[in-house]
Amino acid sequence: MRLSSKGRVAVTSLVDMALYSRNSNPIKLSDIAKRQNISITFLEQIFYSLKRNGIVESRRGPMGGYTFAKNPNLVKIYDVIKAVDEKLKINNCNGFDFGCISARNKKSKCLTHNLWYEFSNHISSFLRSISIEDVKSDNFLKKNHEKMEKVNFKH
Repeated sequence: MRLSSKGRVAVTSLVDMALYSRNSNPIKLSDIAKRQNISITFLEQIFYSLKRNGIVESRRGPMGGYTFAKNPNLVKIYDVIKAVDEKLKINNCNGFDFGCISARNKKSKCLTHNLWYEFSNHISSFLRSISIEDVKSDNFLKKNHEKMEKVNFKH
């Protein structure tokens, strides 16, 4: 799985908005750009997609900027990444007839297809369970701590 800068910047920008938004006052992209050291042009592209997908709303004028279209508790990381056209896929399968391997013009599953497919599902499920508000307050660490103990990862 590859998550590009676009997905990471989209999430970071929305967490920034959640941190600095007061009384539903709009946040200017120039403020986010300064605080997070992100190109304003890049942010404009990202926020265009976020607005088109109903994650943020814009207000024009001298007091304008962006606000959340819904409560940050309801904005899931998965939806943010999808809104900026990121693909959350680990394998190279085309998604409808496997297409892992071309053997004599026949498409079939590769040997590890099911492993990577399930791994992708776990990542998607994890990202669907975490909101912008969870990231802002580090609640996702608490939410997923119990799940991680069951898996018993060693660092």
